[in-house]
Amino acid sequence: MPVEVRIPTILRKHTGGARAVSSGGSTVREVFEQIDAEHPGFRSAIVGDSGDLHRFINVYLNDEDIRFLGSLETPVSEGDTVSILPAVAGGR
Repeated sequence: MPVEVRIPTILRKHTGGARAVSSGGSTVREVFEQIDAEHPGFRSAIVGDSGDLHRFINVYLNDEDIRFLGSLETPVSEGDTVSILPAVAGGR
């Protein structure tokens, strides 16, 4: 099942500069694992040692925050779009 994964600029070093990659899997976790198999280091940039998303990474499935859908176990379907957005902080 091809799913489009949009890669933010800061993580493109893990995908050879690609703005988006296609991947398969039945859950967001499986999609990330497949990308990591092709681009080692990708998964650890978004998922911590505990197996959960890093708290400063936001992931959306078709514009819905996966933290409210089932986190990394959220099911995906062919044609879905997964967007990864690092949290922005700072300023005064």
